[in-house]
Amino acid sequence: MSDTLLEIRHLNIEFHDHDKPESVVNDFNLTLQQGEIVGIVGESGSGKSMTAMAIAGLLRRHDMKKSGEILFEGTELLHAKRSLLRQYQGNDISMVFQEPMTSLNPVKRIGWQVEESLRLHRPEMTKQERYERAIESLRNVELDQPEGGGRAAMSNQPNKPNGAKPAVRKKKNLLDDRRVRLALSVMIAMGLICHPKLLIADEPTTALDVTIQLQIVKLLQRLNQEKKTSILFISHDLSLVKRLCHRIVVMNKGDIVEAGDTENIFYHPKDAYTKQLIDAIPRLEKPDLA
Repeated sequence: MSDTLLEIRHLNIEFHDHDKPESVVNDFNLTLQQGEIVGIVGESGSGKSMTAMAIAGLLRRHDMKKSGEILFEGTELLHAKRSLLRQYQGNDISMVFQEPMTSLNPVKRIGWQVEESLRLHRPEMTKQERYERAIESLRNVELDQPEGGGRAAMSNQPNKPNGAKPAVRKKKNLLDDRRVRLALSVMIAMGLICHPKLLIADEPTTALDVTIQLQIVKLLQRLNQEKKTSILFISHDLSLVKRLCHRIVVMNKGDIVEAGDTENIFYHPKDAYTKQLIDAIPRLEKPDLA
């Protein structure tokens, strides 16, 4: 039996909302094995997030043209009907989006949102079984006291970590960091609650404090090791990708300019654009390319 989980063949994406078609992804090819972590890196506009959206089945604009194949365990998803995609979304394939604070419903309690995928994909589960699975998922992302009421995560709203009111907090930056850390952890818990085979993390650490970035990277590493979940990690930060990923794909203006094992890409880059990305890393993180 093949260990290949995801295979992308000659993926092309074009926008046709202008006089001249705009190509955003060009002949993208990738194979992802079960339990593997692959990073896709590049600057804003490089096509990495569009590629992630295509894999997740979220490209539905009428002014868009897409071609190629996206095979998930042999099933073609790029041109699949919406009914088939819904069977995979949040179930076998989950996605953590940029800016988690805007991805959560601010008026719904965290517990309700974490259980949402179970209500859709596991209708046979009882209310108590869903609750217990949600507690397990929140514990897996290292949230303290997920069960119970009051200060517990399950009972809170995303913009009120630990039940605290922003008005009584003196250290606003600390509160903001806690909110984002909570929201991101909840998004990961939501993504993992159905025990997906593939987790797509699209710039999950953008604008986070460096300490929190490292916490999230270590969390994803642990979940990968314990749950054997394959991860596609989208980022512009090559230093984070180096810490987390087994392989790296470098994109620039819709094209793959370099791909390979993390060590080879990081210490023996061949493409000038890859070298520019490495040069942008703070000196303490930068390898010796001499």
